[in-house]
Amino acid sequence: MPLASAASSIDGGFYTWVTELAQRSPAPLDSAVRIWSDYGPALFALLMLVAWWRSRTADPARTAMALCTPLVVVAAYLVNDLVKSVIHEQRPCRTLHVVTVEACPAPGDWSFPSNHAAIAAAAAAAIWLSDRRLGAVACVAALAMGASRVWVGAHYPHDVMLGLLVGVLVAWPLTLAARRCAPAVVRLRDSRLRPLVAAG
Repeated sequence: MPLASAASSIDGGFYTWVTELAQRSPAPLDSAVRIWSDYGPALFALLMLVAWWRSRTADPARTAMALCTPLVVVAAYLVNDLVKSVIHEQRPCRTLHVVTVEACPAPGDWSFPSNHAAIAAAAAAAIWLSDRRLGAVACVAALAMGASRVWVGAHYPHDVMLGLLVGVLVAWPLTLAARRCAPAVVRLRDSRLRPLVAAG
C-alpha cells in the first residue's frame, strides 16, 4: 500500500482533524454540508443557465463562451476522471479508517483528484470569463464545494486542490477558444434560432 501511505502522509493529519471536527459539530451543520456536497452541482448548472441568458444581450464572443460552458465542464470532468483512473488512490476514509459524515465510497471508487472539485472549478472558470459577477459567485461556490468534500470525509485536501487545478487548467483555454465561435453566433442571430443567442 505505498500509494495509500504516501497519500496519507501528505495531509492525512489535517484530513483526520477535519473529520473529527465534523463529528463534534452540530448535526444540522453536518447535514447542510452533506446536502451541499451532494446537490451543490445543481447551483453551477443554474449559474451556467443564467450566464447564457445574460449573454444574449452581450457581444457574440461572450455568448459563444456562455454557450460552450457545459461542454467545457464535461471536458474537465473527462480529463480529471482519466487522471483518477490512472492514479488509483484509495479513499482516505478507507485508508485511515475514520468515522465520516458521509458513507465511505466503495473500494475502487478512487479519490485523487476530486471530480466534484474539478467540475466546480471548471464551471467557475468558464462562467468567470463570460460574466464576472456570476463568476465571482461561482468561484466562492467552487471553494465551498471543495471544502465540503473534505468535511464529509470523501477526499483528502490534496485531492480537492488538484481537482480545482485540473478544472481551471482545462476550462480556461477551452473557454477562451470558444470565442472563435462568435461568427456562428452572429449567423444564428439572423436565423430562426435567434432567441437562443439574442434577446428581443
